Amino acid sequence: MGSRTLRRRILRTECPGSQVSIFSGWNGWRNFRKLPWEWRNIVFFSESGQDWHQFSGLIGELNENLRRKVTYVTSDSTDPGLSRQHENYRSIYIPEGWFLTIFFQVNQSDLFVLTMMDLNNLQLKRSLHPVHYLYLFHSMGSTHMVDHENSFDHYDSLFCTGPHQVAEIRRREELKKLPAKHIYDYGHPRLEEVIEQGRANRPSRQSGERVTVLVAPTWGDDSIFNTCGKELIGILLQAGYRVIMRPHYQSNRLSPAVIAAVRDSFLGHGCFEYIDRMDETGSILRSNILVCDWSAMAMEYSMGLEKPVLFIDVPRRIRNPNWQELGMEPVEASIREEVGEVLAPTALEQAPEAIERLLANAGRFRERMRELRETCVFRLGHSIPDGAAEIARLADERLEARQEREMNGEVSD
Repeated sequence: MGSRTLRRRILRTECPGSQVSIFSGWNGWRNFRKLPWEWRNIVFFSESGQDWHQFSGLIGELNENLRRKVTYVTSDSTDPGLSRQHENYRSIYIPEGWFLTIFFQVNQSDLFVLTMMDLNNLQLKRSLHPVHYLYLFHSMGSTHMVDHENSFDHYDSLFCTGPHQVAEIRRREELKKLPAKHIYDYGHPRLEEVIEQGRANRPSRQSGERVTVLVAPTWGDDSIFNTCGKELIGILLQAGYRVIMRPHYQSNRLSPAVIAAVRDSFLGHGCFEYIDRMDETGSILRSNILVCDWSAMAMEYSMGLEKPVLFIDVPRRIRNPNWQELGMEPVEASIREEVGEVLAPTALEQAPEAIERLLANAGRFRERMRELRETCVFRLGHSIPDGAAEIARLADERLEARQEREMNGEVSD
């Protein structure tokens, strides 16, 4: 089928009100297809502007120090990556819809880097062409409970944050007889950023100063805001704490009415603050303690800022009903007692007492977190330059493989 015929068929199936999205998708797809191969050797894909902070350091290192060309494709029109300017960088916008689906199916590139889970399981498939897919873990959490059972099965390379993820992936490959993936001990640049920010902005509480509590749980029907958020925040405010409410962006997308109801109950209270941006760091730095549930953010907060966490023990967020097959406790569960305390939802009135207990010995807690992160996270302090070098190495490897296919008479456009 010719590209013009395909375009006409797609335009007829789309709704009339989505014409802007249709033409944006068509133009983005067409612009990518026109790129010479030197711009398709390393391609990053972003579902959301939220991903930019995971990519920006690597892209900067590749563009500047390694002098490598990078093409950045995003389906978010507000993605900060669209405004980056550099001679070795190009960005392309392809919104969600037909053309993004087609882009994935017929994409011709050497190395494709993404943080999108479930490649090939949903509407976005692996390409019909030989593309090497590299998944970049954006969370320090485990791989086998919160995520789908097969969320990572269809990638060729995985950049893991710590040894727990490596062990979980290898165990699944062993149990399910899957081909061994290329696993790189990458680390977690976000944690490194948090460590530096914490060192530069560690608040010193004055005698009598209010404690600031950040309530930032994960998302889902059983998360704090969906189950006991209003009661919890009310108890914390009544105890005299400052409270910052920061929902996960998925909560605002999937259950906006729930979030609005909790938020509106306390608007106007002098000690209540609402934050709706996950990439905002001021609230993290200003807070003295985090209250959450099963969010992997607890690991960044505790090991990065060296501050304690109070966990509300709502039901586990499970998307893999077979998670126990691996015989491994997810790190989200195993680490709780090391970085804080666990409180039952039926005992919320005990939250102030638990908070005071956790804040009582801040110096010793900081020492424990420094020891813990050295064993839980790869390459602390140099994940970005090392990771970028590994991306460049893989891209060179894929370039050589493509050139060999061309020498053997296989066709590339």
